[in-house]
Amino acid sequence: MAYPFETTSDGIATCLMLLDGEWIGGEEDGCEVLDKFTLEPVARLPSSSPRQIAAMLDVAAGRFEADQLSAFERGEILDRVADRILAQADTFLEVMQIETGYTTSDCRNEINRTVETYRLSAEEARRLAGEVVAIAGARGQAKRTAYTLRVPLGVVLAVTPFNAPMNTVAHKLGPALAAGNTVVLKPASQTPRTACLVAQTFLDAGLPAGHLQVFHGSGPAVSAALRDERVRYVAFTGSTGVGRKIQEQAGLRRTQMELGSIAFTILDKDADLERAVPKAIAAGYRKAGQVCTSVQILLVHEDVADLVATQMARGVKDLVYGDPSKDGCVTGPLISLQDAERVEGWIKDALNDGATLLAGGTRENAVVAPTLLSNVTPTMRVGCNEIFGPVVCIETFQNFDAAIARVNSTPYGLATGVFTNRLDHALRATQALRVGGVHINETSSSRADMMPYGGSKDSGFGREGPAYAIKEMTEERLVSFSF
Repeated sequence: MAYPFETTSDGIATCLMLLDGEWIGGEEDGCEVLDKFTLEPVARLPSSSPRQIAAMLDVAAGRFEADQLSAFERGEILDRVADRILAQADTFLEVMQIETGYTTSDCRNEINRTVETYRLSAEEARRLAGEVVAIAGARGQAKRTAYTLRVPLGVVLAVTPFNAPMNTVAHKLGPALAAGNTVVLKPASQTPRTACLVAQTFLDAGLPAGHLQVFHGSGPAVSAALRDERVRYVAFTGSTGVGRKIQEQAGLRRTQMELGSIAFTILDKDADLERAVPKAIAAGYRKAGQVCTSVQILLVHEDVADLVATQMARGVKDLVYGDPSKDGCVTGPLISLQDAERVEGWIKDALNDGATLLAGGTRENAVVAPTLLSNVTPTMRVGCNEIFGPVVCIETFQNFDAAIARVNSTPYGLATGVFTNRLDHALRATQALRVGGVHINETSSSRADMMPYGGSKDSGFGREGPAYAIKEMTEERLVSFSF
């Protein structure tokens, strides 16, 4: 694999951007990329200039008009990308672990899911089709036939976050390219090298130059791309605040917004705790809690609250945390020292407001120990804002309707887990919870990559999952014939 980085005399790499098949340097000041555990710089990231971004859009628009690939070719390329990622898994692991601070297990899981996402996208590329319209059933239309086509939109702008630097990228690139679009990608500034290695894999797999390009930068760089009306679709994953700004600029253009969340998992009175508690621990602390669906609030029926708190505390205290490369490590550092300090501050605020510390609560550099709080209330910061850290908060409820009302009381609605053995409660949850996904006897974080995935309310709109995203990244065209 060619490396899209330049190593300077001091041993620190400079990240490059991809323009028309060539890796070149950015023209504006940027930032440093840190090893998230040691907090030492590992790369420099110059920003792409508006001139460079405009050049990318020129190329992307031109390739879309002049260089369409067949469905078979798109599927073949995506399958080859999956094969190459699997063959080069150790390289991706090394780069991703340094950039994200994720444990070896989390990185391996991300790589394997990415491979699956590209394979799913390859399948969808081959079977993308419209449908026959029963026009002859209308009065006077006996000598007409009609059908629809699914046609690509054009240039897709993909803006991706740090917390899934391979698989979220795959959920943008896979469906967009499977549909026949061209893509301009802006990866997270904290994890750019991982995304650039993915882009290089596409080149190695035979994707023609200009079908995928990569630029770097912050808000102004994204705004520069959005000002170009040739961008026909925006696929964004990130905070609700940034999503609002992007949506304002997008206007009437289509968007997919996967935004913030406060993820709940409900443990009913009769929940199978032997199953629920280990799953809640895993979903709360993997990737240091930096997943939009990480269990933030565990809503527990008051009759089993003490038992759940005891079992959760025992399990959380046993978690290995710290150096993400250490065998058995479950929770590594947060994405930045500033985020670790913020999470530590929120924990202290909750304790000052009456919460009880059952496990963790400490910080060393960017590593926050897996933390479990009880006696949390909705007015505490940890109860009404997205933590995005390794903190699980236990709240209690008296009846099931109160638990549903608590979930619905927040402005967010991405996913909720419900552990119950009552069919009526399970069915009520599926009907009453105002979220994008309800998972019965699983946690809020029990996503599989073929699922339709997305939120409601301030958690956004649009759906990931290749079969669903590819429909959003195409438009339906009606064709009719008279004879």
